Amino acid sequence: MSSSPEALPSDPEFAWEVARLFPVQGRWSEADYLNLTDDTNRLVEFTDGRIEVLEMPTRSHQLLVLFLIDAVRAFTAPRGLGESLMAPLRIRLRDGKFREPDIVFMLSQNAHRAGEEFWIGADVVMEVVSRGKKSRERDRDREEKRLDYAEAGIAEYWIGDPAERNVTVLKLQESEYVVHGAFAAGDEATSIFLEGLSIEVADLFTVVDD
Repeated sequence: MSSSPEALPSDPEFAWEVARLFPVQGRWSEADYLNLTDDTNRLVEFTDGRIEVLEMPTRSHQLLVLFLIDAVRAFTAPRGLGESLMAPLRIRLRDGKFREPDIVFMLSQNAHRAGEEFWIGADVVMEVVSRGKKSRERDRDREEKRLDYAEAGIAEYWIGDPAERNVTVLKLQESEYVVHGAFAAGDEATSIFLEGLSIEVADLFTVVDD
């Protein structure tokens, strides 16, 4: 019989000596961030000296991500179009900013930007909206990341929302995203950048209905 975890004492003594091994918020360097993420299995993002530890993905989140990356690979691999990967993978959007999108795609001709330690930007990114309360309240995927990915010049951004059961595809127009399509059950979500790629929205969300 396994023992239950011990409750923290009313006045816990934290290992501040360990905490002091790390920079304070606002003073992290890119090297500090890269070293940290090399040594941890948590998803961590970095913006101008500050780090943010992300929520761990759920089973349903990962099933949706796997469905999407399988569809992207089935379309791009036979055509030799480029490389697609899923998180954890660090993407440098600009000096001082790293994100970890759920799915990233890079054209073959841009392979020099797909480094071993991190990628410099991407051509397409996809995010599955987290069901976590914190993430939805901040609307990270629809607001924060929309601005970040546009600033980085990423040509296309897909947002899959399991709560709303829809997919929004954004295309870069000059320096901002505009909506290519808002797709629901019965629709095929289509790509402009990867012309010919389409995904049945109903099929996507069926994978988490069991």
